[in-house]
Amino acid sequence: MTVIADITVPADAFELGRVLQDFPNVEVELERIVPLQESIIPLFWISGTDTVEIEAALTENQHTTSVTQLTTANDETLFEVRWTDQINGIVEALIDTRAKILEASGEAETWDFRLRFETREQLSDLNMSLTDAGIPVTLRHIYNPSVPEDASTLSEEQREALLQAYRRGFFEIPRGVTLAELAEEMGISDSALSQRMRRGLAVAVEQVVVSEALS
Repeated sequence: MTVIADITVPADAFELGRVLQDFPNVEVELERIVPLQESIIPLFWISGTDTVEIEAALTENQHTTSVTQLTTANDETLFEVRWTDQINGIVEALIDTRAKILEASGEAETWDFRLRFETREQLSDLNMSLTDAGIPVTLRHIYNPSVPEDASTLSEEQREALLQAYRRGFFEIPRGVTLAELAEEMGISDSALSQRMRRGLAVAVEQVVVSEALS
């Protein structure tokens, strides 16, 4: 029976995460579902940091064959990266267990994945494979066989950003704090904070406003 799992792993659990660890304000989101067997995480959006430096870091990496900036929208840049076959870490484990990446987003320290498996045994195999490889994994949720419509998809970072913004009066009129002030208090760039809040609000609107409108 199909199983969907939400997991969190350290950024250094795979090559893309390792490359981006040197950029503390980076935020990454995969563009769409891509079968790992056909291509290894080729398309992803990056925000919160200098894309020129990101492109240089990716290009210089020994495991990339090509790096292209495809488009930019709303302070986010879509990258296309072609990797060599010398894969390891979580990507190798995902391929071996035939997992499908439904969603993935990351920052400099951690990455969140939503994965689909054909059987629960495949999920267990992934956990064992990562454990054997010394990769710590946090299993946040398991959905069987599908994700409930009301299941929260807010990341911890998005939740924290929205909570801090609410507590500090960001949504009040007049505002009790500016975006730049709030970002400084949280120790991140105002661009990174803006992206977290925007994505978090999009989830909240979808779960509350849109669902009520369709009910």
